[in-house]
Amino acid sequence: MPGTMLDWPGGWDEALRPRERVVIITGNYGSGKTEVAVNWSLLLARAGIAPLAIADLDLVNPYFRCREAGDLMARHGIQVIVPQGEHFHSELPIVLPEIKGQLRREDGVVVLDVGGDDVGARVLHSFAGSVGAHEMLQVVNAFRPFTDTVDGCVRIQEEIEEASGLATTGIISNAHLMDDTDVDVIARGAELAVRVAERRGLPFRFLTAMRPLAPAAAARTGLPVLTLDRWMVPPWKARPREVGPLFKV
Repeated sequence: MPGTMLDWPGGWDEALRPRERVVIITGNYGSGKTEVAVNWSLLLARAGIAPLAIADLDLVNPYFRCREAGDLMARHGIQVIVPQGEHFHSELPIVLPEIKGQLRREDGVVVLDVGGDDVGARVLHSFAGSVGAHEMLQVVNAFRPFTDTVDGCVRIQEEIEEASGLATTGIISNAHLMDDTDVDVIARGAELAVRVAERRGLPFRFLTAMRPLAPAAAARTGLPVLTLDRWMVPPWKARPREVGPLFKV
């Protein structure tokens, strides 16, 4: 069937192919997991994966939620699942029936962008019994407090697992220092993330790099790279007309 997970196009990096149709992205505050979730979803859309949905379960951080890039993703054929109408800006743990419907499908891919740390991960308990085969990936930024050591990353991981009731299945390195990021930062962060994966006996899935740095990061590390474009812009850096949701509900 065209557009299914089995139809991963030739010439695309197999490391960036989802291993299960349900992909859960977790991480601590400032890890950049939403940017990872949005960029990965856009890559899957370009690869022809369909149906494809992304569900915004980040009920913690009001600045970097995937719903802010909803119009962009919708233009790429990605179904964006967020609270509607008066609940659009809600920080309450609203459980959406659409998400359970996506979890029960047998085709396509659904990406769940889950809130930072164990507090945000608790929302996954709302879907107990609905999450079948899945991968839950921890996004690690080695340059954030509490995840600058292997022990700190493992501690965060264990807290998320306890809160969500689900086990981590892989590690993603998203090392950055915002505008001060260079290839050395990316490589040092990836080294720590690989050690986290080895400590827990988990696969290291890939690292990330902004588009101008991606080729050099791949050459330097020899690891799979997800190329990022910055879609999540904090309100203090956005032009006035960009503040607020980018799509109508």
